[in-house]
Amino acid sequence: MSETASETWNYGDPYAYMERVSGGMPPVIICLASNGGIQGKEYNDALPETAEELAESVGEAYDAGASMVHIHARNPETLWKGATTPEVWLDANRRLRERCPEIIINNTTGGDLWMNHEQRLSCLDANPEVASLNLAPDMGKFKLKPRSDEYTHPRPAIDYDDCMPFSYKQIAHFAAEMKARGIKPELETYHPGCGWVIRDLMAQGLIEPPYWVQTVMGYQTSSWPTVDNVVNMVREFPEGSVWLCSGIGPHQLPMTTLATLMGGHVRVGLEDNIYYRRGEKVRSNGQLVERAVRIAHELNREVATPAQAREMLGLSLTPSQYS
Repeated sequence: MSETASETWNYGDPYAYMERVSGGMPPVIICLASNGGIQGKEYNDALPETAEELAESVGEAYDAGASMVHIHARNPETLWKGATTPEVWLDANRRLRERCPEIIINNTTGGDLWMNHEQRLSCLDANPEVASLNLAPDMGKFKLKPRSDEYTHPRPAIDYDDCMPFSYKQIAHFAAEMKARGIKPELETYHPGCGWVIRDLMAQGLIEPPYWVQTVMGYQTSSWPTVDNVVNMVREFPEGSVWLCSGIGPHQLPMTTLATLMGGHVRVGLEDNIYYRRGEKVRSNGQLVERAVRIAHELNREVATPAQAREMLGLSLTPSQYS
């Protein structure tokens, strides 16, 4: 990477943008959001649930160009719920590393709809290199369709209308637990108000640059997935930020394209989107990564290797191991 391409920069600065268009944008990091903690195979048969399925699905995406994977390990006793013990997380991470020797492993602390905060933290004892850190309460209202008998661990439909509370104190606790283990937080930014939380974590010395900041666009109670909202949010990032963008459902493709065009990095995968195009379900996580790679190349950007992504994020160049 050139010096210009590798340094952090203000994504909302038009002069910095034009300089990089002329001199070379950094390689785009493709983060695979492999499966999520809410929807399962009842929504798309390609969505991986078991640790074995995760390794297979992520492996295909890794071969296609993903340099990071964000996973929700599932409870093997109830596959529509998330894992709550380090042992289950370790099994998932070990299988991923065997299949994907260089990929950056990113475990969720978002978990599922039913966890308490200590259960959400269980993934940190499985030695991920990155872990997601929600910066706002997670309020949702939706209906989950039933999981029929054709799937393992069926369940009836669920009407959900609730909020996962995240306070400044709780978020700081999560960040402190990550720092103690040498895990980089992925700062999940749902709306501009999350900027206050980022600066609170900075003031306490709980996060260090480069800050890995994700804008979550189009999720319930997050910012609308529009160009104006994206541009306004990235202008508020602290100096030393590296920007990742996700779009939910039909907004995944436009947000992927926009972030690639603006010099940011992208998150794609079955956690956020189960359709490839209107009326056609995604066949695999690899299919979504392949499209993100094509978009990057059409916009004259390289796709980051795991080693390049590690360099940009200040991570160890030696992948985590699970013996």
